[in-house]
Amino acid sequence: MKVETLIIGAGAAGMMCAAHAGHGVLVVDHAKAPGEKIRISGGGRCNFTNLHASPQNFISQNKHFCKSALRRYTQWDFIALVDQYRIAWHEKTLGQLFCDNSAKDIIDMLRAEMDKAGAQLWLQTSVGEISHDGNAFTVALTRDGRSLTVTARNLVVACGGKSIPKMGATGLGYQIATQFDLPVIDPRPGLVPLTFSDDKFKPLAGVATPARVSANHASFDEAILFTHRGLSGPAVLQASSYWYEGEAIRVNLIPEGDLLPVLQTQRQSDGRKALSTVLAQHLPARLVDHLKAELPLEGNIADQSDAKLTALCESLTDWTLTPAGSEGYRTAEVTLGGVDTDALSSKTMGAKSVPGLYFIGECVDVTGWLGGYNFQWAWSSGWAAGQAIAKP
Repeated sequence: MKVETLIIGAGAAGMMCAAHAGHGVLVVDHAKAPGEKIRISGGGRCNFTNLHASPQNFISQNKHFCKSALRRYTQWDFIALVDQYRIAWHEKTLGQLFCDNSAKDIIDMLRAEMDKAGAQLWLQTSVGEISHDGNAFTVALTRDGRSLTVTARNLVVACGGKSIPKMGATGLGYQIATQFDLPVIDPRPGLVPLTFSDDKFKPLAGVATPARVSANHASFDEAILFTHRGLSGPAVLQASSYWYEGEAIRVNLIPEGDLLPVLQTQRQSDGRKALSTVLAQHLPARLVDHLKAELPLEGNIADQSDAKLTALCESLTDWTLTPAGSEGYRTAEVTLGGVDTDALSSKTMGAKSVPGLYFIGECVDVTGWLGGYNFQWAWSSGWAAGQAIAKP
């Protein structure tokens, strides 16, 4: 079978590319349904983009690479498409946009766009050997238990990273890159909960509080959540993408305002109250009980000098913790690293050394923050590759 373009992966980037790549497009995926990560995202409502999406919200060894695609196909372009299909949406916090109804609305929209473009979709199809003769790619496929070969002028790799293997994620995209001598930045889990080997936070499981979490000079102000295994919540997930194993993170438990003058005032008004009782007015009580083992919280607040209160506030705003690791790809929302952007064109997403070979979406070394940014990268990179293929 001959096609103009073969796209491996029917996720967000792959379907977006298929809708824009012109005639003769075949999309293959080993899953039973397209857009499985779209379906489960955002609690089933798909955080499909972010109002504030810009190159500053992405991590890559080349921070400039993502600019071209993101500026040519923006969040406003995708929002216009969503509006065209009359999909109701709403903004949550920090510019995050979600479907009012269901993430399936986004999948149906992309499928409709693929149908308009005449793209074919083969599901439950696995990819075998890939070869290139200088003009076309030959790809061995297995579908419905039978083997067949597809020849394509263009090959688009859109099969994601390693995150959430139970959804079928593999390292196929990296294997293809390596086969064609494209360098790969070591993949690692991103937007992932952090773990502690001593079960130190197990008694706090379920406790959440606002915080500022910092790792490698990147800081995020959102909620943290204590779990049986360690720390999660938006602020921790964000910081995890900047954290490397063996390093410490810093947690500010008082991210807004200055607690010292508040405690000094309470020392006058609530002097007979235990310091821990007063502190529990500003932090979850279970967290305060946990901190008693690490901080001097004995006695009444009236007994605390300015120096002691200052030291306490400094400890609460610079709590240094060293995670043992992360929960890994099992729960990671994205994969950091991937195909080295130095090997790709930022305008077309095409491999510089292999004409007709493209890499888009999560398998590329471009990773967004939590909050719809990674979907925007899928839309933008998929669009860029599609445009390059349709209008070479």
